[in-house]
Amino acid sequence: MNEKHALAIESERSIAREKSRRNGSLCAGIGVLLVAGGLWNQLYRTRKAKRAVEAERAVSEGLLLNILPAEVAQELKIKGHADAKHYDEATILFTDFKGFTAISERLTARELVDELNECFKAFDHIITARGIEKIKTIGDAYMCAGGLAGTKGSSPLQVVLAALEMQDYMVKRKSERALHGLPGFDMRVGIHTGPVVAGMVGVKKFQYDIWGDKVNIASRMESSGEVGQVNISEATYTLVQVTLGLRFTTRGKVQAKGKGELEMYFVSRPGSPI
Repeated sequence: MNEKHALAIESERSIAREKSRRNGSLCAGIGVLLVAGGLWNQLYRTRKAKRAVEAERAVSEGLLLNILPAEVAQELKIKGHADAKHYDEATILFTDFKGFTAISERLTARELVDELNECFKAFDHIITARGIEKIKTIGDAYMCAGGLAGTKGSSPLQVVLAALEMQDYMVKRKSERALHGLPGFDMRVGIHTGPVVAGMVGVKKFQYDIWGDKVNIASRMESSGEVGQVNISEATYTLVQVTLGLRFTTRGKVQAKGKGELEMYFVSRPGSPI
């Protein structure tokens, strides 16, 4: 074999070795890409699953906060239960629509529920803006309370102002419906301030509620009131009477079912129709 032929063979072998090396590097690179792609896909799925879990948790916590006060919901998540608490100065508000049964007979079931929903949604917005806690609705009655979070809770004044806003809304709502030939509700509102116990009851469809004689008196303030007025007890009056921009009309002692005679006051804004 001459030298020229030997060099050609060696050159071919060198090219083959280089090609083999490149192919090996290419395969290794492809392998790395495949592994990296697999890891990235797994990481993406993990992150996506985590985001889905976080989204579901956010929805669940949002629903929980719609049922319970924030501090009670937090205690429930940490301990699995929430202890009942005593509050020295809660201000309880009750509303009730006059002639609800008679008006309901003039509306379809759907129309009645829709109208109640509109009114209660407005009440929800009013009390939320003032830091007041919604307790429950009972048929056409609405119940909420301030002062249930200690020093962070809303004051008696905030509850009274919320009540005035509620009455303003109902007067406006009735006028708007009358323009379309539709019936509207007249409302009574009653407020009382005093100590209560608050807590969570039940396991299935559990509910946050408050108890105590002061709750009963607040209910009597509503039933002993008058349409379009905000009727408050002497205890609430004592706490808000110095507030500028409010007008108080004494009613004297009024007979309240099961409670005897109680001192009551109407509260309104100067120049207001209520």
